[in-house]
Amino acid sequence: MTVEKFENRDLVTVTPAAAAYFRQQLDKDGGRVVRIGVKQSGCTGFMYVLDQVDAAAGSDIEIPLDNGVVVAVDPAAIPVLGGSNIDYVLEGINKVIKIDNPNATSACGCGESFAINE
Repeated sequence: MTVEKFENRDLVTVTPAAAAYFRQQLDKDGGRVVRIGVKQSGCTGFMYVLDQVDAAAGSDIEIPLDNGVVVAVDPAAIPVLGGSNIDYVLEGINKVIKIDNPNATSACGCGESFAINE
């Protein structure tokens, strides 16, 4: 068995705008940690899952942000999420969390799911 070590920078980065949004939502809803993962779903393969949780799961990789927010990454999602940038942006008249994932090779028309080369 081998043990792989991942540097936080190899996982995901979070922009200041997204960190501020996460802080606001956690304060409002009483959560403590933002947990990020993926699940198989949709017409192209994968869907992002962002949840507010009380604590990271035991195997999660925790990324502390400068504003006190902790982002926990599901280790099973590392091959899919590695190198992604999470931002909070204005799209049209709405602000949304946007994940720029260098591993995604295509997305469905509605934006709900994405595919990667395996």
